[in-house]
Order: sequence, then C-alpha cells, then structure tokens
Amino acid sequence: MTRDEIKELIENAVILEGYDDCIVGVTEEFGVGNRILYSRDKILQKLRQDMSEEDAIEFYYYNIVGGYFGEQNPIFLV
Repeated sequence: MTRDEIKELIENAVILEGYDDCIVGVTEEFGVGNRILYSRDKILQKLRQDMSEEDAIEFYYYNIVGGYFGEQNPIFLV
C-alpha cells in the first residue's frame, strides 16, 4: 500500500517515517475511523539492524507504541 493510497483512505493519516515497509494494512473501527496497521515484528526487525535487540525493544515500546501522534494514531499487530 502506497502513501498516496493511505492518504486517500485515511484523512490526517499518521504515517511513521521510515517504516512504510512495515505497514500491514488499514483498520476500520466505528466512531474512530480508519487507522494504519503496522507489524510489530517488522518494525523490531528493522530496528535491530542498527541496535541491539534489547535497545530495539525499548525504543519500540517507548518511542513508537508509547508515542501519541494524533487522533489517527497508528496501531500495531502483535
């Protein structure tokens, strides 16, 4: 799924910079709207290219999952 396709489906989509290849799809929820679904495993695999596994996990949970990016905050497939 390309950025243009995502922006067409999700107004004000929050797209995590550098993680386009970790996008699994788009979710839909009543009252919340559509949000981008990322693969946790793909993100961790990408982070482990530049840091230890422990640091990657800490970074993921603190900076990515723990971050609030707006109403269309992405969600993550475990």
